[in-house]
Amino acid sequence: MSAVVQSLKAVRREIANLVKNKNITHSVNLVAVSKTKPNDLLQACYEDGQRHFGENYVKEICDKAKELPRDILWHFIGNLQSNKVKQLITGVPHLYMVETVDREKIADALDKAITEVDREGRGPLKVLVQVNTSGEENKSGVDPDGLVNLVKHVRENCPNLQFSGLMTIGSVESSKSADSEHDQPDFRKLVECRKTVCKELKIEEAELELSMGMSSDYLIAVSYIIVFSVSNNIIKIELGSTNVRVGSTIFGSR
Repeated sequence: MSAVVQSLKAVRREIANLVKNKNITHSVNLVAVSKTKPNDLLQACYEDGQRHFGENYVKEICDKAKELPRDILWHFIGNLQSNKVKQLITGVPHLYMVETVDREKIADALDKAITEVDREGRGPLKVLVQVNTSGEENKSGVDPDGLVNLVKHVRENCPNLQFSGLMTIGSVESSKSADSEHDQPDFRKLVECRKTVCKELKIEEAELELSMGMSSDYLIAVSYIIVFSVSNNIIKIELGSTNVRVGSTIFGSR
């Protein structure tokens, strides 16, 4: 058994044990982030049952999709430029999800590009709206104040896209300092954003995915809860991620 497959199994065990021990009720999807890694490592993970893979670069995901099994569920998780949208959709017509829609221009370009390819019966392209929860200038993502309008645009003007939830890349400082029993600002903000979107657009919260957590904090993301006191009773509300994007913990450093 390769070291990568051993690491993949270990991550799965950790998530499964966490779900069991903390009585987590929401489903958790593991996305293996395979950027810069050779196809033989992805194939080994595929043969061990892994189907969701995440890639950051358009050319790389297109090249890999041509060589690897057609039933892989590809997630594009990198910053997407409008002039690369057609290349992405043409190169991976069976693309499962784009997690980084952060402006109307990208949504419109994806919606148009989908009409020009054969989706092989897969239907609308799932998309997540990326939110800049940390407010850092070097981070992609829509500002929380503009989130509802962007989601509304996707839902009302992009029939070839299926709005499926929200995604964030948390700040390094938050990831280092957080634990599952205390506040994590970026996770909390994304949860608040989901609540706002659902209230404004009359969507059930359970219908929307949260993609948060990477190699450094995926276990925190899965089990994230808010703890507060009401009339001297400690209340815990489960708010964990439904998608975690794990790269280096599985594939090693790049």
